[in-house]
Amino acid sequence: MRIFAIKDETLSPDVTLAYLIYLEPSGSFCIEIPDETDAWDLPHVLSSFARLGVRSIGRYWSRRWVQYRLVPPERQNIGQILRDSGLKEYDEFPLLMRSMGRCEQDDCYLEEIPEEELPPFLQKRWENRIDEVIPLESPNLLLFRSNGTVHQVSTEVCGTGGCEPFLSDQQRFERVEIQPGGFGVEWSSTAQISYRELEGGSPAKLSLDLMQRYVRLRLIAVSEACRILNCSRQNIDDLIRRGKLHPLSINSKSKLFRKAEIMNRKGRAE
Repeated sequence: MRIFAIKDETLSPDVTLAYLIYLEPSGSFCIEIPDETDAWDLPHVLSSFARLGVRSIGRYWSRRWVQYRLVPPERQNIGQILRDSGLKEYDEFPLLMRSMGRCEQDDCYLEEIPEEELPPFLQKRWENRIDEVIPLESPNLLLFRSNGTVHQVSTEVCGTGGCEPFLSDQQRFERVEIQPGGFGVEWSSTAQISYRELEGGSPAKLSLDLMQRYVRLRLIAVSEACRILNCSRQNIDDLIRRGKLHPLSINSKSKLFRKAEIMNRKGRAE
């Protein structure tokens, strides 16, 4: 994880408007806006969310904000730009670092900060990030949070955006996945709910039925892991030896993996 303060050259260097988080394993972004930041001081896209009271931006719109600041891949001289940047192919994060987020649209720029200097308000927010999700009967989810609690939450109370088609179909609803870093859940790139919209809910106790449901929906065998990662069993064994994958069960004949870890590995490979 790499963290960047979003600042504005027209304001004091001590003022941080928001924080951009880059999750290296998956290559995804998310943005956190302090509660005290005035929405009108924020750059395009972020100001729209802040005016609606949304201060944690999911990976789809966070990436769109990053893309607004980059040379588009269809630029006529993009080949020369990539060569000048030492890149063999278009890669958003190195291009963002080349300009440190500066663009012609506003006066904002990025300043990297060490993870140990994470602001207290973010440390507090991130206690509610999601470690695991189990889909129940739509529209309910069982969430395992970073602070060790387990809650049942109804997605009907969330700003569901493009999620409605998934909430009305139980089979599609059960395809829910955790966003990289636990910053929310999603069914597709545009059907997402942030971890902060999922705060609250009622405490839940784990029953035998729920554990069976967890095993059925969230754990996968080696064959499924190979299919998702498009690799061989030998590749899986190599990832385990190098500590890149962590089986929940190992014996001479079987291995089980958390589906969330395999999907996160797939995002990294892509």
